[in-house]
Amino acid sequence: MKDIMIMNVKKIAFGAAVVFFANFSFAQTLQDGINSIDSDKFAQAKTNFTDMISKAPTAENYFYLGNTFLRQGEPDFAKATESFNKGLAADSKSYLNKIGLAAVKLGKGDKAATAEIQKIVSDSREKDAEVLFRAAEALTLFEKNNSPDLAIQFLNKAIERAQKKEVPANYYYTLGDAYRLKKIPGDAMTAYDKALPLAKNKASVYTRMGTLWMAAQQWKLAKENIDKAVGVDATYAPAYKALAAYDIKYQQNEKATQDLINYTKYADEDPYTQLEISKLYFTNEDYTNSKMVLDKIFDKIEDPIKFKLRAYQLYAEGKYADAKQNMDSFVSQAEKSRVQPADQGLQGLIAAGLAKDEKDAAKKTALTTEAQQKIAIAKAAKDETMKWDMELAKIAGGGASQGSADAGPTNPTIEGLKQKVAANAQDTDSLFKLATAYQDAKNWNGAILTWQKMSTLLPDWAPAYYSLGYSYQQAANNDAAKIAYEKFISTVKPADMEANKQTLAYAYFAVAYMSKDSDLAKAKDYVAKSVQLDPTYQDAVKLNGEINK
Repeated sequence: MKDIMIMNVKKIAFGAAVVFFANFSFAQTLQDGINSIDSDKFAQAKTNFTDMISKAPTAENYFYLGNTFLRQGEPDFAKATESFNKGLAADSKSYLNKIGLAAVKLGKGDKAATAEIQKIVSDSREKDAEVLFRAAEALTLFEKNNSPDLAIQFLNKAIERAQKKEVPANYYYTLGDAYRLKKIPGDAMTAYDKALPLAKNKASVYTRMGTLWMAAQQWKLAKENIDKAVGVDATYAPAYKALAAYDIKYQQNEKATQDLINYTKYADEDPYTQLEISKLYFTNEDYTNSKMVLDKIFDKIEDPIKFKLRAYQLYAEGKYADAKQNMDSFVSQAEKSRVQPADQGLQGLIAAGLAKDEKDAAKKTALTTEAQQKIAIAKAAKDETMKWDMELAKIAGGGASQGSADAGPTNPTIEGLKQKVAANAQDTDSLFKLATAYQDAKNWNGAILTWQKMSTLLPDWAPAYYSLGYSYQQAANNDAAKIAYEKFISTVKPADMEANKQTLAYAYFAVAYMSKDSDLAKAKDYVAKSVQLDPTYQDAVKLNGEINK
């Protein structure tokens, strides 16, 4: 789930526009609400805008309340729609509330809403910078359904209109977000640079810069900018969420836990913010805290998303039947557009877990087939919410813990390298040496655990998967070994094929040998590839002859 926190732009707390009113105290109240949203204080923002409505039930105030429900960690489309409709009841011509309703459609997956937003802007004759800005914001708000090109067009016009007074910093924030969605990081950073001198809270800008560098996998620059955010405002909650994502990436779980404690401290008690915190704890593999937070808010949240998170927690605990029940609840209650490839991947993992202990042969086969099909959907979508192959390996019994590694054979070399890795979790050179030292000592749990960490830090480095497969094989876990070897095969780049011919030949042979009694067709296919890669490999030649008699 880690890459979703980095890439999901809407969760970085986009800024909102400053609106100028004659009544200074009223404008200040509006700005308070905007600042609350930007700081992940959604309960506070809702209270703020509700108070504004009680004093002045204008179309604009209803829009700002409705927009808060769209901007929280998990959008509440029903409450947002209710507020936008009230805004239109107050003023049937309100372009802002029309945009709000179109944004709800977009969030639900109705891509025709993009044209609807475009028409609303056209009907407004593009005179109001705020209407242009909100239209652009709606077009950048949802990761799966957006239109960054059109958003950039609207934002440039909004900036042009606002230049007569002063361009709000968040116009530039959102321009950066739009370029980010287009995967043009240079232009995104330029927009954030323009926001920096205009922003009252520089932490807001530095956090966005930091998460942009994270998306580009420029981790040093990411950390520098997030540290700047905390330095200028130690109470800015989104900075700690970004810092948690950084520490989770480098498997610095204790630091990530402290980041999440700080995020909880500086955000607020809005149930949907707490739901986001529960997700982050889960990503940090802190299942106890994740469950504790979700238990506290479960009955306060109407959104079926809670069942999905509960399913993830139960899956992590190996409670596959209960996990299935919760995923079924989510799928049956959520709109179809909200069921993502990752959700089908999780259903596949749950099916694999159920298949492992199923005694009925027909049911076992059906569950195994379901697992393969649904995980294939997630992988085809290039979803990285979970490491699907490695999760299958864990289900097959391939999980390794630090405790099991510590209980295995050790020596001074291993202990010294463990200290280096503890001091710097992203030290891949020390991790490589530690994994090799574990292998030399025949501490296969230690080797498995360390190669898993290597594959997390360097997901495109094929040798880690080959060594992981070898370690699983030596630990007599053939199911997990097959998965790791196949991951190695699929990860080797075409340009590296020649240099890896011998290891590829062994990987194909190993999978073929371990599959010959359960999947003869696959075994024949893989052993043929092994012989093709290395015709002198006698074990493969012999197996090829035996299974093709």
